[in-house]
Amino acid sequence: MAYDGVLIYGLSKELEESLCNGRVDKIQQPEKDEIHLTLRSRGRNYRLLMSASASHPRIHITEQIKTNPMVPPMFCMVLRKHLSGGRLIGIKQPGMERILELDFAVINEIGDLDKKTLIIEIMGRHSNIILTNPDGTVLDAIKHVDSSISRVREILPGKQYFYPPSQGKTNPLEADYADIDQKLQSSEPGKSPVNILANSYTGVSKATAEEILHRSEINNAKLSQIFVDFFKDVHNNKFFPCLLVDHSGKPRDIFPMAYTIHDPRSLKAYPTFSEALDEFFQVRDKMERIQQRTAHLHRLININLERCQKKLDLHMKELEKAKYAEQYRLYGELITSNIYQIPPNVEMVSLLNYYESDNPMITIAMDSAKTAAQNAQSYFKKYNKARRTEKKQSQLVIETQEEIDYLESIAHNLSICTNEDDILEIREELTQGAYLKEAAKKEKRKQQHTAAFKPHHFLSSDGFEILVGRNNNQNDRLTLKTALPNDLWLHTKSIPGSHVIVKAGSQPISETAVLEAATLAAYYSKARSSVNVPVDYCPGKNVRKPTGAKPGMVIYEHYKTVFVTPTEEKVQAIKKL
Repeated sequence: MAYDGVLIYGLSKELEESLCNGRVDKIQQPEKDEIHLTLRSRGRNYRLLMSASASHPRIHITEQIKTNPMVPPMFCMVLRKHLSGGRLIGIKQPGMERILELDFAVINEIGDLDKKTLIIEIMGRHSNIILTNPDGTVLDAIKHVDSSISRVREILPGKQYFYPPSQGKTNPLEADYADIDQKLQSSEPGKSPVNILANSYTGVSKATAEEILHRSEINNAKLSQIFVDFFKDVHNNKFFPCLLVDHSGKPRDIFPMAYTIHDPRSLKAYPTFSEALDEFFQVRDKMERIQQRTAHLHRLININLERCQKKLDLHMKELEKAKYAEQYRLYGELITSNIYQIPPNVEMVSLLNYYESDNPMITIAMDSAKTAAQNAQSYFKKYNKARRTEKKQSQLVIETQEEIDYLESIAHNLSICTNEDDILEIREELTQGAYLKEAAKKEKRKQQHTAAFKPHHFLSSDGFEILVGRNNNQNDRLTLKTALPNDLWLHTKSIPGSHVIVKAGSQPISETAVLEAATLAAYYSKARSSVNVPVDYCPGKNVRKPTGAKPGMVIYEHYKTVFVTPTEEKVQAIKKL
């Protein structure tokens, strides 16, 4: 990610312009490593978010409002004591480090004007938010770092604050052609220019270094020249905040300007850094929360899938043994036919197999302690047992495979969850299926108060409504209650996925609507990334649910099949209501 010194440089200028001389109105700590400062500046309120999260450290203005704990954490109370009512008088970035210092002018307890500095260090898992006195003494930090964590740099109340080690890097704003050329030429043989730039200059990420290298290759110019020109633009505040987005519009990275190494169509521009950062991290946080909420459900499903697979293997082995049933019957009948010709106390006997046209000889193992009649009876018993086993194990194989298919469908539904309601409904389904213990009362109440859950709703290019289920319970409701006899029902062939309904209305369903609905069925299935996905479709009246079948499991007849290749572009082209 390009949240480097370059981006922070542009962000600091933006924050300085918006927030300087603003008064601190509120201080909140909604998360253990996140601070929200509400500042009144230029006739409006700004909410400044600062996070020392190990995964998503950042600072920017946000529109996001979070629920605060009933009792404020200690660091929040310290900030309120020292910063409440103060004015933000300056924002600076030391060098091009991933550090911002916010200076506040505050009236202290005895009425004197005092200065406090709030420092945010954006350094991955070492990120921190630190409050200091003018002399650099640490008043408190959101993360305390003692000697057991770092012997190089302790961050504790009463300790002197100093910057993290510079690692011998140079400020890129002060670099000249000779300095850059010297670093490029004196580096280790075989080391890439990207790594040289990123390791030699403060605040230059690999993403930024790759962009500078790409520009030099496009312009057929010296790397040092492009490097200097790039940081001239940085110094002159020629920024153009933008997000790198994928085909679905989800943000993948953030840049301080349009990086030419990426397709311009994949870059989404924003008027400010804060707006870009706010959207980027809101989407990231949402995805992370969903992953955290679904992680234990994925583990539960995987455990049950492994259990079912072991059961299936055992049933198949038993079924394999049962295939000798006809052989046991043949042995019993041949012994019975030749019962008076077989001498007693033999361990092996060769008999004529008169069931085959060429009458071959067949060798049969005998129990020498038993008579011929008893051996024949023993083989008939084995035959009957094998037949019973075959019948039982065949049914168990079917049931186990159905359970595997069902669990795979739930796993697929979990993978396409987009909100808490999706997760809660799947939890409820797992609870009903006895895969999960009864939900806690709090969560059950939340489920009861959740508004009626709606499926995905699309409109085909020629005006037909298309409904797509989000989970198995909803698939059942769509197929068995919402769909009318003449509506079209679609599902991927033998692949876990959503049920799709095309509402017929008073018009025959067009081929265009069928293809678009089939594309949605393939996209909302386990075969999303495949090509030529088979999708079965038939009228709703041809779909029924067997007695006792699990949610989402149906059988259908008199169907047709169409092959489609689902892509983000095709799905986005279908209007979503």
